[in-house]
Amino acid sequence: MRLGVTGTPGTGKTTATDLVESDLDVVHLNEMVREEGLYTEVDEERDSVVADLEAVATRLEGRDDVILESHLAHHLDLDAVVVLRCEPTELEGRLRDRGASAAKAEENAESEALDVILSEAVDRHGRNSVYEIDTTDRPPAAVAEEIEAVIAGELEPSAGTVDFTDYL
Repeated sequence: MRLGVTGTPGTGKTTATDLVESDLDVVHLNEMVREEGLYTEVDEERDSVVADLEAVATRLEGRDDVILESHLAHHLDLDAVVVLRCEPTELEGRLRDRGASAAKAEENAESEALDVILSEAVDRHGRNSVYEIDTTDRPPAAVAEEIEAVIAGELEPSAGTVDFTDYL
């Protein structure tokens, strides 16, 4: 199985996937992109890099028993996608606690409220391959258990079940 765990920055992807107990290897794509130079440019203003998704896909060829973790994971070929979600006000707080600027935290919170990553995941993979998990008031271990349930085939796809539009 090739599973993507994606979501807006701050939803808990890295923390949860580090706790998943599975035979699947976890690949933290953002780390891999930076460490292996799989990017096309550096955005100094945003303190980020622009990933070269073709290079990432090439690097991952033949890796099938894997969890790909990143806010970009849903742009790759996957068997299933887990989209972690978080209430936008909570998300803003998490990002500010991590040192994000007010503008960057607000931008990500608005993206979360607008379902940007969920929409992209459904557009690329179809509603029947996408699972949503609301991480707002859940401990990371509980989120990891739900990811494990997706891997085990114990859950039905759930795209469109989380709604944060009231934030807007």
